[in-house]
Amino acid sequence: MNANRVAVVTGANHGIGAATAERLAADGVAVLVTYLRVVDEPDPGVPEAYRRHRAAGPEGVLARIAAAGGRAAAVEADLLDPATPARVFDEAERVFGTVDILVNNATGWVADTFKPTREDRLGRVLRPVDAASFERNAGVDARGGALLIAELARRSVAAGRGWGRIVSLISGGALGFPEEVSYGAAKAALANYTMSASVELAGFGITANAVHPPVTDTGWVTDAVREYVRTSTEHHTVATPAQVAEVIAFLCSDAGALVTGNVLHLR
Repeated sequence: MNANRVAVVTGANHGIGAATAERLAADGVAVLVTYLRVVDEPDPGVPEAYRRHRAAGPEGVLARIAAAGGRAAAVEADLLDPATPARVFDEAERVFGTVDILVNNATGWVADTFKPTREDRLGRVLRPVDAASFERNAGVDARGGALLIAELARRSVAAGRGWGRIVSLISGGALGFPEEVSYGAAKAALANYTMSASVELAGFGITANAVHPPVTDTGWVTDAVREYVRTSTEHHTVATPAQVAEVIAFLCSDAGALVTGNVLHLR
């Protein structure tokens, strides 16, 4: 990959976002890492390690990229604020130049449900669907992702780059996402925005794809989750963040030029 490429990877202080930032940096891409320290309430169904990961800053991923000879910077970014996407791109341009690659990985994930139960099938805390759970999921995953795509499109076209990559991380399925209903709905909206971008921006050399990762061990996977995957006909493996990042990096490369307008379901 050409060393003059610039990427924004959102939610990259841990998990798939961090692995993607490191993988792109290894290819010579300058990466702006966005992050938000999220402090979750304790949950008996979620390992403490996952709470620590979500509350972490960007220091670890920046140090690993620097140690490997890559270029990266970080900006704290709350995508619930509609002004954040423009501010993120302003910072990327200030530090590295015009952005060529956008990886929509950040999420406002809150598990909510229409059912009266307060615990999901894996023992994790659920909350009822309400205005706050909708806004957090939709505000980050749908609106935030759409505004980031709009910033890349506007600035890339204005700069005459003639090359661009958009990859959005999604989840859910044909029957929504039971027990994570607002999250699934927000991801469905993000997938739709991404598919529209693949059509509207094709003439400007910009590809757009959505990646639906398999169950990925970013710190939340418990023995109960592994057993669920083992007996599932839908899921085939528990992936590592680095495995998912390899797919994303391909889509962001010159080799991925012919791949656009796709939702890639990884199993």
